[in-house]
Amino acid sequence: MKSTAHNNPVLGVLEWFHLGDKKNVEKAIQQVQEIGISELRTGISWADYHRPAGVEWLDWLIPRLSEHLRILPCLLYTPPSIGIEAKTSSPPRYPDYFADFTNEILQKYGDHFDWVELWNEPNNTSEYDFRLDTDWSIFKEFVGGAAEVVRSHDKKVLLGGMSPIDPGWLSHMYEDGLMEKIDAVGIHGFPGTFDTDWAGWHAVIKQIREVIDRQKADQEIWITEAGYSTWQYDEKQQVKEFQNVLNAPAERIYWYCLNDLSHERNTVDGFHVDDREYYFGMVDTAGEPKLLYRLLKDYGADQLDHFPWITNPRHTVPSQDKSILITGGAGFIGTNLAHRFLGDGKAVTILDNLKRPGVENNLDWLRRNHGRNLNIRIADIRNEYNVREAVNEAEFIYHLAAQVAVTTSLQQPIDDFHTNVGGTMNILEAIRKTSHRPPIVFTSTNKVYGNLEDKNFISNGQRYIMEQKKKIDEGQKLDFCSPYGCSKGAADSYIRDYTRSFGLKAAVFRMSCIYGPHQFGTEDQGWVAHFLIQAQKGKPITIFGDGKQVRDILYIDDLVRAFLLTYEKMDIVSGEAYNIGGGYDNSISLKEFIHVIEELTGETITLSYSDWRDGDQKYYVSDSAKFHSATGWEPRYSITEGVQWLYRWLLDTKMISVPHQSISV
Repeated sequence: MKSTAHNNPVLGVLEWFHLGDKKNVEKAIQQVQEIGISELRTGISWADYHRPAGVEWLDWLIPRLSEHLRILPCLLYTPPSIGIEAKTSSPPRYPDYFADFTNEILQKYGDHFDWVELWNEPNNTSEYDFRLDTDWSIFKEFVGGAAEVVRSHDKKVLLGGMSPIDPGWLSHMYEDGLMEKIDAVGIHGFPGTFDTDWAGWHAVIKQIREVIDRQKADQEIWITEAGYSTWQYDEKQQVKEFQNVLNAPAERIYWYCLNDLSHERNTVDGFHVDDREYYFGMVDTAGEPKLLYRLLKDYGADQLDHFPWITNPRHTVPSQDKSILITGGAGFIGTNLAHRFLGDGKAVTILDNLKRPGVENNLDWLRRNHGRNLNIRIADIRNEYNVREAVNEAEFIYHLAAQVAVTTSLQQPIDDFHTNVGGTMNILEAIRKTSHRPPIVFTSTNKVYGNLEDKNFISNGQRYIMEQKKKIDEGQKLDFCSPYGCSKGAADSYIRDYTRSFGLKAAVFRMSCIYGPHQFGTEDQGWVAHFLIQAQKGKPITIFGDGKQVRDILYIDDLVRAFLLTYEKMDIVSGEAYNIGGGYDNSISLKEFIHVIEELTGETITLSYSDWRDGDQKYYVSDSAKFHSATGWEPRYSITEGVQWLYRWLLDTKMISVPHQSISV
């Protein structure tokens, strides 16, 4: 009996490439190297080989891949012109032609690999239409002939992976001597996506091993495809299924796959017949890494349990029946808000999809400081079932989860809409359907006022000044600008309308620029922290526009106090939108802020300028008098104090370092 129990199976990844698609090949090479994997399984299409430019394509593809990776070629797909039926899944009319093709591939490219896989999912009619070969005689003949060719070139043979895993089919393959020519058996599994009645990798591999042992054979067992589709926005489960398969008793494992399938392409079953097929990648079609890819890149496959609570979140038994729910709670605002509530002894549930790089460290910090009463749900607000579950357990909700970048909304407006509008509707509907209807505070944006074209601005050289008055109040007309402004504005309106139409208790914060600890700044998401980080690293800062645009910036502790007041005074503030920001005393232009950073760090900043971005306001300063009148709130911390505290946090967490001497702040 041959054991297949391996603590460290060879790990690879699968990616199919389309004829001539050199750009995606180069991208895949970079991606595989970035996540620390060196094995790649890919297809060599017999059908494509006979198309114009097919040979030229493989002449480039195989050497290019093997230059960087160890490749497993899978030979598959009948040229329709020689199929029993004119389709790539057909058995060939002339079985020996497949052996000829295999021999030609090995003569030309055999130096680039040691194993050859023959066909893919032969017991799946979409890949091999065995209805045209009911006794499998044609399959055994053409695969057997190709296997002999492979061995004649001193290579080893992998039998294309079963999908579904079928011990009975494998037993049939031992008849007539096919398996005597096979060195390893492939299996495919997609638990939670296609394989809903799943017994686990150990159980299914045991079934296959029993078939091999009964035949007194010694083939290895490889998992040539394992994957999980995130079509329901469940990236956490993709990580979990990846971890599960790593523990499978197999010699090799190939994960399916690197990139989501383009929505413009057909699958083998047709165009969008089954949308699950389009979301198996670790990177989405916009090029955004999913959670699994980020964790592999940052920690490697052998350290995926660095944050074990991601796939096995800790659900405490809080002292209260309900908890404070913070969607997007791993972000910098949510982290600070959760820290405050947990410090006061309240139970807090954080629902976050961990989309933004680094936010897992925020959650880890909260866990270390507040293990008790902290519940974590790694989930996406676009999944209504996950949202409903969390809302049912909520006493009060702070809805912070959102797509928050104007630039991203311009590149991916549909995703922006689904997150900001669809996600908000999921939460509102979940609240409406509960018996206790928890109140909700929604974080909107000053972008709902557009670029304030109805205002007159003058320049004094360093900043813009708004004529007539210094601040924007809630009477300013709404003028949604940019997809981000539209989606946040629509969600803002839905929140307020649900207080009228359905009697929910809700308040909206139209926030200006918030900054503080736990902020991982980028150009369009946390520019205050971004400027500090860039400056201290000696990197240039890009200013979009002329740098004279003005914002009122608010330190995070002031915002948290405002949030706490909504918790205490929801009956008073419900049904209204409130402008929340630092006010005129905490207003600053980008040029003025650059000067503040230079004084703080002692470094001269290199600036570059680019065009104004869509929807950017030359001037925005919040008038928070309405919220002050309702609650007594007003900002306490100056720009000088807040920026110094943020800078110290960036130093302490090594987000930045001081190259010369310590700076007292």
